[in-house]
Amino acid sequence: HDLLKLTFGKLFGPSQHESPLIATVVLEIRLPRVLGALLVGGALSAAGAAYQGMFRNPLVSPDILGVSTGAGLGAVLGIFLSLPAAGIQALAFLLGLAAVAIVYAISSRLRGNDPVLVLVLAGVVIGSLVGALISLLKIIADPYDQLPAITFWLLGSLANIDAGDIKLALPVVLLSVLPLYLLRWRMNLLSLHDEESRALGADTTRLRIVFIAAATLMTSAVVAIGGMVGWVGLVMPHIARMLVGPEFGRLLPASMLLGAGFLLLVDNVARSITSSEIPLGIVTALIGAPFFLWLLAAGRRPWR
Repeated sequence: HDLLKLTFGKLFGPSQHESPLIATVVLEIRLPRVLGALLVGGALSAAGAAYQGMFRNPLVSPDILGVSTGAGLGAVLGIFLSLPAAGIQALAFLLGLAAVAIVYAISSRLRGNDPVLVLVLAGVVIGSLVGALISLLKIIADPYDQLPAITFWLLGSLANIDAGDIKLALPVVLLSVLPLYLLRWRMNLLSLHDEESRALGADTTRLRIVFIAAATLMTSAVVAIGGMVGWVGLVMPHIARMLVGPEFGRLLPASMLLGAGFLLLVDNVARSITSSEIPLGIVTALIGAPFFLWLLAAGRRPWR
């Protein structure tokens, strides 16, 4: 309601009852938080849909190749070194990209009958190693100053997001979504087995590199500003696939819309259900895990 009043005020002139305090709260606190929830949720869902299509596996999420844990290590290291907020976000973004680069370099050096399986296993190994480093930093961090900030960041939060964060992350997300949408028909080919895809003229290796790079860039960008928010990139593409089918041209925008709306709802619940704000990752897990169990118990197969 306040946002609508301010919008009309900007268009047609401010009302005499308009409060400068309300304008400041809405435009500098509430609006960036709403935009941040939409951006983070949409990007994680888009990345989840891309990863699930690339790896032909509905259980894949955006952190399968270690991007989330790599970004988490960067943020934890930044907090441990007492860097400013911008430094923490930059380190999270860079280490998220570095983790995936290491995973891909390792998998390309290994020989195997199934290159996708080798890539996923390399991601699991690197993710486990990075998780151990995060645990080590949590143990040696200041338990009164640094540890609470580390724990809260690892569980995801939009409490400290501002317009500057949106301006940094939005171009990265848009530039990452663009190749996914332009190559949407090629993504449909990657959903087939590699032999079938190559028979239809698809360069599976090159396409997979492009899609992994795009999905990793957007994931690292939004994890850097919102922390590690789980389940969004796993569950929302499932729901989108149930609604619009597996065709990636429809699946990608549907996943983004559902993910954006879902995280906006979760953020409202997280900051209003108790007097102290609940991290987003807790709420998404409480909602996402039961839904996924229901999906398995009901025998639904939206992937096909």
